[in-house]
Formats: sequence, structure tokens, C-alpha cells
Amino acid sequence: MAVQRIKLILILFFIPYCIIAQEEWSLEKCISYALENNIQIKQQELNAQYSENNLLQSKLNILPTLNGYAMYQSNFGTTVDPFTSSFTPNNVQSGNVSLSSTMTLFNGFQKYNTIKQSKFDLLASIQDVEKMKNDISLNIASAYLQILFNLELAEIAKNQIAITEQQVDRTRKMVNAGSLAKGSLLEVEAQEASEELQYVNAKNQLDISYLNLIQLLDLDSTQSISFEIEKPLLPEIKEQELHISIEDIYMEAVDTLPQIKSAEYKLKSAEKGLAIAQGSRSPRLSANATWWASGYSSALGMPDLTTLSMDTMISGFTSSGEDVYAYDYNYDTKPVSLTDQFSDNKSTSFSVSLSIPIFNNWQVSNAVSNAKINLLNQQYQLESTRNMLLKEIQQAHADAVAALKKFQASRKALSSIEEAFHYTQEKFNVGLVSSVDYNLSKSQLTKARSDLLQAKYEYIFKTKILDFYMGKSIKL
Repeated sequence: MAVQRIKLILILFFIPYCIIAQEEWSLEKCISYALENNIQIKQQELNAQYSENNLLQSKLNILPTLNGYAMYQSNFGTTVDPFTSSFTPNNVQSGNVSLSSTMTLFNGFQKYNTIKQSKFDLLASIQDVEKMKNDISLNIASAYLQILFNLELAEIAKNQIAITEQQVDRTRKMVNAGSLAKGSLLEVEAQEASEELQYVNAKNQLDISYLNLIQLLDLDSTQSISFEIEKPLLPEIKEQELHISIEDIYMEAVDTLPQIKSAEYKLKSAEKGLAIAQGSRSPRLSANATWWASGYSSALGMPDLTTLSMDTMISGFTSSGEDVYAYDYNYDTKPVSLTDQFSDNKSTSFSVSLSIPIFNNWQVSNAVSNAKINLLNQQYQLESTRNMLLKEIQQAHADAVAALKKFQASRKALSSIEEAFHYTQEKFNVGLVSSVDYNLSKSQLTKARSDLLQAKYEYIFKTKILDFYMGKSIKL
């Protein structure tokens, strides 16, 4: 009974892995997985979040500041009482507290332009994320199609082996019957060995293409073991040229592709950077307010009337010689409490300050000059990005046209070579051609099929690139 329970547990444990092993990945699933898990995309998204925080901070910088201040000081020996400004030989402990605020009223619209610049920086960062997503999507589509190509190439090699095995069997029977020399059998067997090597090489290329896609997806070891792609039904290639022009593709790409938008936003950011630098030449008007301030000193005291005493003393004489008496009051002092001093010494103040830049070691002029250089550089960068995009579209369009022509020519060549091979095969079966001629014809057929397959997938991928430039999603 215990053994059956263990078996049941093991079966239930391995069922999910069996289900995973049977799951196939479509191109859309591969792209979606990569966009969610790719580390480079996540890093670029962090840059966008950093730009978003900068935008928020630039907006908050418009608000007035509010800061509290507290200070404690202990003086030993003869020192100046901070409240009475008189020298005292005693140890004095003092402190100050305040709550103040500062607000910039005008600074050449620098804060306003900084908000605008931060906004454009954020938009550029977002477009950079989209650009990276597009690049990774194209790389995955290329790797995916490479697997499909290698799958069919391996299937062609496998089918060729099956045909050759039949020829080996037929040739062996003819040799045994004395119709052919043994050398014919050796030649066909050598061809079989060569095709088996080609099949092994095709399988190795398939494994490498799978590894390439797995690395692009950053799959872990568990997912890699059971990774299989879905084999979609590819669209039929029609016998027609590409009707869409390079100009139409370019105009669509300029309006949709993120690398163009990113360059445009960076140019606008540079324009605001120049405005910020020029704002440093303007006067700056600020308002400062101390909402509450007070202080304390241990040297501060007040008369203790309970110890008041009065002495009389002669302070002078009248003109008739009589004494003039004065009163001398004596009393002790008692310390003033911290609460009473904070209440008695509190104060509030408000001030407005104006700063006019006159000469600051040419810092403002150099900052403006650098901002102009950066603006010009971003203009060149935008122009360069557009030119690069046009060249890429021109190349992709030319590649698609060439791939279509190659496919059409390869299909015609394959049709002719297949006919010739069938004719040669029939003659070989009756002993009218040698195995060398037969193998040569068969090799030509294999190469023609491989060329057609390569042209097919090359054309599909090039057309997907053109669709991508036109803002269409990548799918099969």
C-alpha cells in the first residue's frame, strides 16, 4: 500500500513537467516572454523611472522650502553673553531655534524650463525602452526563423538518407545477382555515409540555433531542457514584386519608430537646456521668511525681589554744606527658565532679496556656449538617425526584392533539377548510369532544395523587417 502511494505521489509530481515538456513556444510567446524578462529592457526601464523621478523633482522645486534649525553652544571661561552682549566670566550655555522658508519668485524661468526639459528627457527614455524592445523582437524573430530553416534543412537531409538507403538496398541486390560490380555498392554506401554526416551537421546547426534563441530569452536550465518552438503554417510566397515603395515605408517609419521620436525629444530637451543656461543671465528675486525664531542663554537672569535690600550712602554735598544721600539697592538674580526665554525671545521676519549677475568668471557665457553646442549636436544626431533609418529601409527593401527573385529562380531551378533527377534515377535503377552520376544528380537536387529553403526564409524575414518599419507587429 505504501509503495502505491509513493508511485501516485511521483506521478502527480511529474505531471506538470510532462505538461511543460509538451508545450511549444510560438513566435508571439517568445517575444512576449523576452519583453517581460529581458535584463537589458529592465535596465532601460529603470533609466526611464530615473527620468520620471527627475521630472517630479523639477516640479516640486517650484514649491517654497521649509526648514527647521536648532543650535546648542557651551562656552567656557570669559565669553560674551549672546543676549546681553556683555562679558561674563561664567560658563554660558546657549541655544537658538528657528523655522524658516525660502521661495524663488523669478530666476529667468529656469525652473519652468527645467520641468520642460525633464519631461522631454522622460519621453526620450520611454522611446529608448521601445527601441530596445523592437531590437530584441527582431533578434528573436531572426533566431526563430533560423530554427525553422534548420528544421526543414535537417528534414531534407533525413529524407535524402531514406532515398539513399533504398538505393543501397537495390544496389546490393543487383550486386548479389551479378548485374553490377561491387564497386557500385561501395560508391552508394559512401554516398550514404556522406549524407549521414550532412544530417549530423544539420542537427548540430539546429541545436545551435535553438541555443541561440534560448540565450536570447534568458531561459533557465529547467525551461531549456523542454524548450520546443511551434511550427507555424508559413504564408505562401506569391509570384509578384513588392509594390510598396521605399518612400512610403520611410514616411511611415519616421512617424512611428521610437528611435526617431527619441532623437526628436532629445533635441527638444537640448533646446530647453539652452533656455536654462540663458536664464542664468537674468536677475534673481527671492523671498525669505522666518516664521518663528527664539533663543536661550543660561547667563540671562531676572531680579529676585525677595532678596531686595537698600543701603544709604553719602553721594555728595549741597552748596550750604549739607550731605546728599543716595540709595543703593542690592538683590540677587534667579535664572530664567527655557520656556520663558523661548516665549520672551521669539521673533518673526520677512525679507526680499534681488541678485543681479554682473561678473562670474564667464561661467554663464560658457554654459550658454556649451548648451548651444549640445543643441547643434542633437540636431546632427536627429539628422543622422533619419539618414540611418533611410539607409536601413533601402537595404531591407533591396534585400527583400533580391530574396524574392532568388526564391523565384530557385523554385524554377528546383523544378528542372527534380525532373532531371527522376530521369537519372530511373536510368540508374536499370543500370544505364553510374553511381557517380547518380550521386552528382542527387547532390544537385539537395543543394537546389537547400537554396530554395534559404531563399524562402530570407524573403519571409526581410518582409517582416519591412512590416516592422511600417509599424506592424512581428508575427508569423
